[in-house]
Order: sequence, then structure tokens, then C-alpha cells
Amino acid sequence: MKTLAKLVTFFTVLAAPPAAFSWDVTGHQAIAQIAQSRLSPQATVIVTRLLAQEPGSTLVNIASWADEHRDSTNTRWHYVNFPRDSCHYVAERDCPDGECVVAKIETMNATLHSGASDATKLAALKFLVHLVGDIHQPLHAGYGDDRGGNLYQIHYLDAGKNLHAFWDTDMVEQFHRNPQQLASLVAAEQASAIESIHLDGGAAAWAEQSCNIVAAPGFYPPHQVSANYLQIYAPVAQLQMLRAGVRLADLLNTLH
Repeated sequence: MKTLAKLVTFFTVLAAPPAAFSWDVTGHQAIAQIAQSRLSPQATVIVTRLLAQEPGSTLVNIASWADEHRDSTNTRWHYVNFPRDSCHYVAERDCPDGECVVAKIETMNATLHSGASDATKLAALKFLVHLVGDIHQPLHAGYGDDRGGNLYQIHYLDAGKNLHAFWDTDMVEQFHRNPQQLASLVAAEQASAIESIHLDGGAAAWAEQSCNIVAAPGFYPPHQVSANYLQIYAPVAQLQMLRAGVRLADLLNTLH
């Protein structure tokens, strides 16, 4: 029976979509840094109380916890797939069993507002900080038929990789900043957008926004990524990181 269980686990992993670690550690930490800087005094007290269960923890250093603890039970929490012909989120079609990033953001947020124990709320906070970042990486709300760009091969700097990996790592690394510097850069260069960022529509609307970026002409580059592609989409990546940080803070600021 143990052998059978191991085989089931093995083939379950094989059947899962390719790993999709969005924004890399630096990107996620920059998003958390933006959120931290925008917390209300009341939210700061609550978040500090929850993080105190693990001395030394901050919003920034828990930002990639969910990737570090990813397994076959929660890997689907990090993304949602849309069909090619629609970026309109339909829960029955796109998240029928509640195992997608939209539903899990809603679940973790509800847990933080519930009467659950602080230990349970801390786990929810760790997931929420990360998943809000994930849903703003456009390809985490991309197309199911190419697994969010994982099956679309490109060349960048003479190296072969897939488009999803490019957005996860190279799109962030091009800024050559540590998390704090990246947070400052994003906030400064996209400052004019801050007032237009709202919670309206919640996670479903954020997923649709990401999907619409993917659906725009030119998002899928020719298989050789050019400097022009970076020039066009670097500001888009910055804006998405800013949206994630601002919305995460706005969610946490509703805690009481």
C-alpha cells in the first residue's frame, strides 16, 4: 500500500502544471514592502501580533513562504486559467472546485476576518501576502492551453526559456534592485497610477485585469525577446507590482 501511495503521489506531480513561481523572491518582497508602507495603524497592530508568533517575521520575509511550502495539495492555489476567447471570470468554469488563486485569496481574507485562532490567521496571512502578488503576475491569470505561458518557448540573452519563466525572473531582474530599492522604484515611476488602484471587484477583477494584459496584441513576443519588448512591458510589470502592493495593503487595512 505504501508503494501504491508513492506511485499515486509521483504521477499526481507529473500531471500537475509546470512550476509557476511568480515575480521571484525579490518581486514578492518588493510587493510586500509596498504594502507594509501603506498599512494603517490598526492593521499594523494586528499584523504585528500575528507575525510575533514567529519572532523576526515581517511581511517582507514571509512573502515567498507559500512558494517554499508548495506541494501537490496547494499548487493550484497560485493561478487561474482562462480560455482564449474570454477574460471574464466565471467561477463555475474557471475555478469549479475552489482550487484557484481567486478563490484562495477570498478564503484567506475571510479567515483573517474570522474568529479563527491566531495560528490559523498567521497561515492565512502568509498565503494572502503571496497570492495577491501571484494574481498580478499576468501569466498567473493566463491561458490554460499553454499553462500560463509555460509551454511558449522564447530566447532571451541567448538562453532558452519559457515566457512564464521570463516574466517570473528576467522581468524583475532587469531592474537590478534589492526588494526595498525595487519597491521605491516602482512607487516612484508609477506614482501617477496610485490613486486609480482600488479593491473594486476583488480578486476576480484583478485576475481579469491580468488576463487582459496577456490577451493584448504583442504580449506574446516573437520567440526572440527584443529590447523593445522590455521597453514596452517593464512599466507594465512595475504597475502590476504596485497594484499588488496597494491592494494587499487595502485588504489588510480592513482588519479590525
